[in-house]
Amino acid sequence: MELTGKQKRFLRAMGVTMNPILIIGKGGVTENVVRQADEALTARELIKGRVLQTAPGEPEAVAAEVAERTGAALVQVLGRNFLLYRRNPKEPKIALPD
Repeated sequence: MELTGKQKRFLRAMGVTMNPILIIGKGGVTENVVRQADEALTARELIKGRVLQTAPGEPEAVAAEVAERTGAALVQVLGRNFLLYRRNPKEPKIALPD
């Protein structure tokens, strides 16, 4: 899924007030992390995650791997935090600008 700059700005603005619900630690990106992210994306569409310092790899690479394995779009990586977005085809909750 490819997002336009306008859509990314819109989602980043929404993500500012969010708390990270997906925490990736020393175990890295495991099946449990992917399953948790998948369930959260289905329920919320936009989630914020955090890569702890003990996690293997750089935050950009870890966030990209989670996005790829869940079929989500990587909206932003800022420091050790990242935003993922995946539209729920059955019940869309976020109306993106065109």
